[in-house]
Amino acid sequence: MPSEPKHFSKLAEDLIASFRRIPAQEPARQRKRATKEVGAVIEELRLKHRIGRDAPEEIIREHWAKLVGSANATYSHPVKIESERRLIVHATHSVVRNELFLNRVEIVERLRALPGCSAIREIRILAG
Repeated sequence: MPSEPKHFSKLAEDLIASFRRIPAQEPARQRKRATKEVGAVIEELRLKHRIGRDAPEEIIREHWAKLVGSANATYSHPVKIESERRLIVHATHSVVRNELFLNRVEIVERLRALPGCSAIREIRILAG
């Protein structure tokens, strides 16, 4: 004996329901999916939203003064990582912005040495 009954397609279920003159129990746009274990779903969400793990942005903020120097760090701060490869930095002073722009290749190399930041390929420096 099979353990689970065979499931018909949505179209077949609608045809059977209309033939038997039974209203559909499920909404028309509902899609049935296989059931997952709660533990697996929770672990996926923990990985996706970095719950219980340090985000790369936090690691960069902790080491920012070492990466760009203390003078430049007082007038700039890392904001976020876009597309997992570009770091957005706000610089409040035009001289600091220019300094960061000229040294962006070296800064990226230092960033990639940090744990969890190896995917960063470039820096975008914004005035702000």
